[in-house]
Amino acid sequence: MTRSGLVARVLIDSPLPQLDHLFDYRIPEELAETALPGVRVRVPFRSGGRIIDGYLIEVVDSATAPSDQFSGTLSPLDAVVSSAQVLMPEVWALARRAADRAAGNASDIIRLAVPPRQVRVEKAWLAAQTSLVVSGPVVEPVEPRQPAPTGASLATPAFVGYPTGRLDTVIVERQRVAVAAIPELVELADSSTSGHGTIGHWALTLAELGVATLATGKTAILCVPDFRDQDQVQAALDRLAPAGSVSRVDARQSNPDRYRAFLACLGTAPRIILGNRSAVYAPAANLGLIALFDDGDPLYAEPLSPYVHARDAALVRREAADCGLVLLSHSRSVETQRLVELGWLGEVHPATSRHPRIIPSDFQSESDQQARAARIPTAAWNAAREALTHGPVLVQVASPGYAPMLACQTCKKAARCTTCQGPLGLTSARAVPACRWCGALAAAWTCVHCEGHKLRVVTMGTGRTAEELGRAFPGARIIIADGEHSVQTLGAQPALVIATRGAEPIPTGGYRAILILDGERMLARESLRVGEDCLRWWSNAAALAAPGAPVVLVGVGGALARALNAWQPESFASSELADRRQLRFPPAVRVASVTGTAADVDAALTDLGTNPGVDVLGPVDAEAPLVRAIVRFAYAKGDDVSHALKASVVRNAAKRRRPTKSGSFQQTPTLRVRFDDPELL
Repeated sequence: MTRSGLVARVLIDSPLPQLDHLFDYRIPEELAETALPGVRVRVPFRSGGRIIDGYLIEVVDSATAPSDQFSGTLSPLDAVVSSAQVLMPEVWALARRAADRAAGNASDIIRLAVPPRQVRVEKAWLAAQTSLVVSGPVVEPVEPRQPAPTGASLATPAFVGYPTGRLDTVIVERQRVAVAAIPELVELADSSTSGHGTIGHWALTLAELGVATLATGKTAILCVPDFRDQDQVQAALDRLAPAGSVSRVDARQSNPDRYRAFLACLGTAPRIILGNRSAVYAPAANLGLIALFDDGDPLYAEPLSPYVHARDAALVRREAADCGLVLLSHSRSVETQRLVELGWLGEVHPATSRHPRIIPSDFQSESDQQARAARIPTAAWNAAREALTHGPVLVQVASPGYAPMLACQTCKKAARCTTCQGPLGLTSARAVPACRWCGALAAAWTCVHCEGHKLRVVTMGTGRTAEELGRAFPGARIIIADGEHSVQTLGAQPALVIATRGAEPIPTGGYRAILILDGERMLARESLRVGEDCLRWWSNAAALAAPGAPVVLVGVGGALARALNAWQPESFASSELADRRQLRFPPAVRVASVTGTAADVDAALTDLGTNPGVDVLGPVDAEAPLVRAIVRFAYAKGDDVSHALKASVVRNAAKRRRPTKSGSFQQTPTLRVRFDDPELL
């Protein structure tokens, strides 16, 4: 069958907002067989003969072309880069919808969804796809990978700890639920593959959800914040899932391995796809479940334009695919609580109310000098000393390093670098003070306020804490776990583990005691989410405790300590949401930041008009000569606001560069829009 007269609609791979739409190209006869939707193509662009990359989105007949198609003479496709259809229709639809919701470019999201091409890997995959078996005169294709076992061939997950049949119903009926994770550790029967003998119960639950989805003949996407969490879920999947049914999409993989895993997801066989935030865009022809663990973790926030949060992308994809959605966590995010209160998300709680034993503690009147030197109240110090005779003890601190912040001994003002004004710190007891931003040494530092020359330690990191605890607990084995010292697993032998939040090793059998220090310092951070973040950090740490082990929260009281003590994160999230509704703060409303020159920002705000439910704060000065305004609006106004701001961005970016008096060209400042900006509040 000839394909002459067909037109390719192509998305240009470009960050320019004015190019964020489909371009029409004629399909030459020689490319007719390979120019299929989803393939990479190269196309001519503009009049300079420039050739650029793109994706072929759809093929239409010129006789029945849509009304928005170009009616003039079309340029032909220059080349089809590969016959591999790497951009699936459902991924393209997700990228387009998510980009429109954030006033961004679909091509920016596709860069997250489709890894860079690896020629050798792709050629091997294509060869496997086109392998032929000759049977008489008939030539039939051979499926290169056997489908994953389904139905009765898979063991039914037990979902231990949850009401019987509740999570099975979520999978079968494609429900949307927020699931409270069980805060305990579990031992795996066989850990020879992954090296993890002990994992969090949440990882087992997530793996069981994936296997249950696989048993229905559908694909499951499991998203976790980082590689440490991936390793735990992978250990559970090694035990539960059939061989060859799991594809791990990991940013730490080499480019060939990552592309190989991506290509494996393009088939029609059901799979379990495990990865970080970009895994939510993974190709899945028959999607049955999207599950995220700890959706409040900031690692889910995409740092590149258009800054779409993985949770938001999952919500959009769930509606398009009509699949199940599970948000699993120890501590519920305020965004999830909003969806629960709206009735959009259901709730699933464990069958029992068992939780870690939280003990709030304070210094008040402390007479024990060793305890005061180690920043630990006497009761907590005694609990740690007793627990050290039975196994490891975790001490969670706020910062890595030795002394991350210094101050002037005389006037007590923070010590700043004379080069960049960054904070000064120490990497060890005998090190020279250095800037934490630019690294400049401050050997001859002088205070700009009082001209003093002596420094004092203001905050203690893991190194200094380990030094102090070494004196408070003589003879104890000290282990440091932070960004510079990665320790993922730990035995059952006694040890004092000094760890920053999120870097705690997983011990065999759990920690015999957990001390959470620097609580007041963690809460002193200026952020709308500081209480929510602290509760999440402390809950995840408490979930590592052995049954009955004390978890001592030092120096924190009030509603946050009560929520942790009673293990009621939902009540704290509900209270936070109620306060934000009164103040019109996210997530009660959506917000967008608009940054640019005063004239550009005013033009963008004028385009918004005076819609009810939309209000503007500012503009205020940002980095000179730029200003920034904040737009707050109801969720129902999201499409109108995003379309208006996207039009302003396109108009601003399309301005021609004007020559200066010297003959050079001066670039017109670019208007920048960011929806749901976490840095605003």
